[in-house]
Amino acid sequence: GMNSEYANQNAYDCIQIHGGSGFMMEYACQRIYRDARITSIYEGTTQLQTVAAIRYVTNGSYIATLRNYEAIPCSEEMQPLMDRVKEMANKFDACTNAVKETQNQELLDFVARRLYEMAAVCVMSHLLIQDATKAPELFAKSAHVYVNYAEAEIEKHFNFIRKFKAEELADYRL
Repeated sequence: GMNSEYANQNAYDCIQIHGGSGFMMEYACQRIYRDARITSIYEGTTQLQTVAAIRYVTNGSYIATLRNYEAIPCSEEMQPLMDRVKEMANKFDACTNAVKETQNQELLDFVARRLYEMAAVCVMSHLLIQDATKAPELFAKSAHVYVNYAEAEIEKHFNFIRKFKAEELADYRL
């Protein structure tokens, strides 16, 4: 499902970052990669899970989760990243509200995956900021690299959703 696809992408990126050594047995990457691959085979279709995820987008539970993460203290070094992630969450919230205000279920279904991915990269950013606060020598660089990536993902989805017009949905129907 969606989480396993996300795990697959992260595991793949992990191997990319480590290069050839990422496949060697003493690295956690190769185990994470195998675990991620099998979960996407076990789980149901991504489409069904997208439908389930929509509920959490629209009922405000994703933005509430992000606001809770924002309340967790971070190191002074990580504060500039935290500020950027808060801005990312604001863009996620703006997109969610704009789509909800249309009261168009088809539009919501169409952009649900993008909204879910926006929330997911924010959560991942927060988790890395927490890790980097506890162990900067292990996680500070990763936190910076990931937040740069996450910001680009947020921009991509933000621009798509903001500019998309409901009447364009007809072009996407089978």
